[in-house]
Amino acid sequence: MEATGSIPVNGSIVLQKVTCMAEVSGIAFAMYPVTDMPRSLAFYREVLGLKPSGLNWESWVEFEVGGATFGIGDFEQVGKPGTAQSLALEIADLPGFRKLLSERGVESSEPHETPLCFISMVSDPDGNQIWLHQSKPR
Repeated sequence: MEATGSIPVNGSIVLQKVTCMAEVSGIAFAMYPVTDMPRSLAFYREVLGLKPSGLNWESWVEFEVGGATFGIGDFEQVGKPGTAQSLALEIADLPGFRKLLSERGVESSEPHETPLCFISMVSDPDGNQIWLHQSKPR
């Protein structure tokens, strides 16, 4: 964001161009609330196949997901467990991924087809919803 303003200097007015870095440059992370960190870590790592990266604390773990950061935490500021529903993971082979989840004992919804994609849903151990998304070729 740029702005031009005037600043009085020794009785004269000097126009000065000011650059402000107060703009959004990206999404830092998304997060889900959980109740049991070891159980949730196992679900996201072993069932969904996400790879922990970044912070890995007793009450907060981060995962690298396609160049973005997703975190799970068990403290009040993360929210109420079981209410999150905004994470959508891009899946290259949705039928194959759903079969893998089933083999791991996790149910996923039947895919819903839209003009641009297929979408299925799975829940983590706390009931937070995770959307499984497969884009159609364009």
